[in-house]
Amino acid sequence: MKKIAVITGASSGMGKEFALQIAKDYQNLALDEIWIIARRIEKLNDLSEEIKKIEGSPKVKPIQMDVKGVQGSKEVKILFEKEFTKENFEIKILINNAGFGTYGPFSETPVSKEMEMVELNCTSVVGLAGFALPYMKENSLIINTASLAAFSPLGNFSVYAATKSFVLSFSISLAAELKERKIKVCALCPGSVSTEFANVASNGVRKEVLNGISPEKVIRHCLKKAFSGKKYTLYRLKWKFSAFFSRFVSQYFVANYMYKKCPRPHKWD
Repeated sequence: MKKIAVITGASSGMGKEFALQIAKDYQNLALDEIWIIARRIEKLNDLSEEIKKIEGSPKVKPIQMDVKGVQGSKEVKILFEKEFTKENFEIKILINNAGFGTYGPFSETPVSKEMEMVELNCTSVVGLAGFALPYMKENSLIINTASLAAFSPLGNFSVYAATKSFVLSFSISLAAELKERKIKVCALCPGSVSTEFANVASNGVRKEVLNGISPEKVIRHCLKKAFSGKKYTLYRLKWKFSAFFSRFVSQYFVANYMYKKCPRPHKWD
């Protein structure tokens, strides 16, 4: 039976890094294919060529698809069913990495954009996990990309933080439910990482994440801890402190402080 890894949001940033590291550093899993899914097929093709240069890497299957919401999740389900009729496969790794954020107060951001964010960051994570599970066996792994923002409500970032809180809660609960099946589940909870996130979240006003670190170390740490059974991962020490002390500070205080003292650049039509 063919063994595959499925990675959404794989065209850049952390999704791209997941694909590269799995292809290079986890050849002991004997994967036959890595399915990289995103909307930008040119970026996926470039990544595919990059992976092909890694000696001993699995085959790469670039898939242009918008996985957002119920409809996007159902398209992935149809993809699984069609491919399974051609050749039986087992999903060894599912990485739900597709997602985005929006900067600015809720009243100043387009409601439609916020609703799309909920669909991608929450609905798709649930849908893909649910549709992948029938193809997963013992020692399989699900990684859902959450955020350091998952640990506190944040003014000027309210819907994004709420979606990532959902992802973290869902991931930990799912880990408990799947323990008897020996399927591991882990939530990746990064702080500032150098990706396209800020450019998208600010609608082009902020081009780069402030004080962002390379995704390479973040993803390496995540994969190592996820395979060892950790339920969520925080790479930097200051991220761990922030998550820990969030238990002892009023959630309203944090949300209000972030709203008043930490404006995020944005310009929405």
